[in-house]
Amino acid sequence: MQIGRFITIEGGEGVGKSTQIEAVRATIASAGYVVVTTREPGGTERAERIRDLLLTPTAEAMPLACELLLMFAARSTHLENVIRPALEQGRWVICDRFTDASYAYQGGGCGVPHEQIAFLERFVQGDLRPDLTLLLDAPIELAMARARRRNSDRGERLGDRFEREQNAFFDKVRAAYVTIARDEPERIKVIDAAQPIEQVRFAVEEIVTNFIRQVRR
Repeated sequence: MQIGRFITIEGGEGVGKSTQIEAVRATIASAGYVVVTTREPGGTERAERIRDLLLTPTAEAMPLACELLLMFAARSTHLENVIRPALEQGRWVICDRFTDASYAYQGGGCGVPHEQIAFLERFVQGDLRPDLTLLLDAPIELAMARARRRNSDRGERLGDRFEREQNAFFDKVRAAYVTIARDEPERIKVIDAAQPIEQVRFAVEEIVTNFIRQVRR
């Protein structure tokens, strides 16, 4: 039985992940594969409820341990009920963020030690890792301006709990992503998301097309 492929899209706020996921989906589908698109935190009914707990601002402070454990709790049910079954059926899974985001946000942004995240990664995922990751990267000022504009269009002026963080937080997140990409250049392909949308889309399609060719060899 043919095993599917697992592709993740990463990046901070406002880099255009939602827009480019459609380019990834269309490229893979045009090659004849069945595609499943999903997101983290979320992707299942239970995981979406956990997402609400994570993203909705409340008067009660969210301890870092609570935040990290909730992320991996959502990831666990998402993996077992969506991602693994789809891959086993030969489908290609595209996920809006995955564990790299935990290293970037909870690790880089919040300061959770790398080894604590790595322990949960092994515990929850076993040996499952993305086959390809597209990292959309843009300067923080540009990305946050885009995120604010997007939220304003949605009538969500303040954004979610993470989007309310200061630029210094997102500088750390971006730096963590860059470090991860530097350490895993075969898996992670960095794309300049400061370019016009069509140029970003072209870069995304080219990377995914080349990956499909490699799979078919």
